[in-house]
Formats: sequence, C-alpha cells, structure tokens
Amino acid sequence: MSLRRSYTIIAPLYDALLATAGGGLRAASLAQLPQQGSQDILISGIGTGLDLPHLPPGHAYTGLDLTAAMLHRVKPRIRNLHMNLVQGNSMSLPFADECFDHVVLHLILAIVPDGRACLRETARVLKPGGSVLILDKFLKPSETAWFRRTLNLLSQHLVTRLDVVFEEVLAAVPELKSVSDTPVLGRGWFRSILLIKAGSTG
Repeated sequence: MSLRRSYTIIAPLYDALLATAGGGLRAASLAQLPQQGSQDILISGIGTGLDLPHLPPGHAYTGLDLTAAMLHRVKPRIRNLHMNLVQGNSMSLPFADECFDHVVLHLILAIVPDGRACLRETARVLKPGGSVLILDKFLKPSETAWFRRTLNLLSQHLVTRLDVVFEEVLAAVPELKSVSDTPVLGRGWFRSILLIKAGSTG
C-alpha cells in the first residue's frame, strides 16, 4: 500500500492518535521560530495541522502534504494565520531554490521512503543561514533495536519507518549543520533537532 493511500485512509483517525501525545513536544520545537517579524516558513508534511496552534502569527506559512485528505483537515485550524496549502511530495518539493527562511519537519523524516531525499530537498529550498526544526523518532548509530527493525518490515509500508538513523540522513546533506539535538521521549527514541544551513542571509 502506498503512503498516499494509507494516509488518506487514516486521516480521520490521525488527530485521535497524535494530538494529545505530541502537543507539548510540538510547542517546544516551534518556540524556536522567530516570534516576531514576517518570514517565509514551510511546514513540510503538515498532516492535519497539529502544529498550527503553536505557530507564531505574522509569518507567511506554506503547508505541504502528500494527500488532499490531510490538507482538508488543516483548513479549520488556519484561523488568523497567513497559510498557503500545497499538495506535494516532501522528497520532491514544488518550490524554487532558497525561497524559505525556515522549514519545519515534524514527524516526516521517518515517514517518507527516502529521508535523505527529503532532507536534501529541504536544504535546497532553504535560504543560507535558515533553520530546520525536526521532531521525530530515530535509532541511534549502531543501535540494534531488533524489535523495531523487525516491526519496520511492515510499518514502513503502512504509516512510518522505525529504522531511520538520523546521523546517516544528515551525512548526505553536508550544507546542514546540527546546532542542537535533544532527546524528548521514549528514552531518546524521539528527538528534537535544530539544523542551520551554512552561509548567511547577509
């Protein structure tokens, strides 16, 4: 089953599964965005819009998701935010180079089939000096995690991957540098990570 089909099916259940558990983690991650000013920010893999209540107003947001079913559920949450919704693929973004000041990747790098492609595309559309906010589940380098790796044989085709090692993904995108990497849940399985793209917006 493709991710587009599986996430279309689970869209009505998505909030019930994730809204309560992840609210505080999302808020803490998004608090790293500028609280004032007007910048261009991409929410890649916006899902049903669970990040929206925690976004600072005033910025120009673009929310991208693979499925129309997810984007349909975002709309009631937009309220006073300046939000443009786009259906598209996080591994092949339909945007020009260096057009965003910040990119949010919450629960997307470990969902897409190719995390390296997703992060490379993120770096491509990010302005030099811009930041990437990541919240997701990752294995540690050399971690055995046999149960998660075995379960991944099924889960990767339905909802998410359980075998992603973030350090391996980041190594493929040298222009992005890790500024902070904080364990937040599940004994370090879930991590909040801040990356910066090399260079300066001048």
